[in-house]
Amino acid sequence: MKQVGDMKLYSFEEILDEDYGKIGTLERDEFERKVDEAVQAYRVGEAIKQAREAQRLTQAELGERMGVQRSQVCRLESGKSITLSSMMRAFHALGVQIALDMKGIGKVAL
Repeated sequence: MKQVGDMKLYSFEEILDEDYGKIGTLERDEFERKVDEAVQAYRVGEAIKQAREAQRLTQAELGERMGVQRSQVCRLESGKSITLSSMMRAFHALGVQIALDMKGIGKVAL
């Protein structure tokens, strides 16, 4: 905490410590895991969007190829509702080969 005049300024880390506990506690580790999952889902969604746009497809057209509604494609691209199955269906519909790097196992091409 830093005092600036009458105001107290807290770093982001101090706020996280206050709200979720210090790094290494169960609550904080769970929070960090959820944040990491959300970031990874966002990256996958962006990759799907970029591949779709590179092929000049609309969300509706990709949805048609996948057998889902446009709204499902929208959720995928925004990083919501991403499962391994939906990710594979999207990339398959786009004709894009994917490789997963599974920690401890190695890379797997799908």
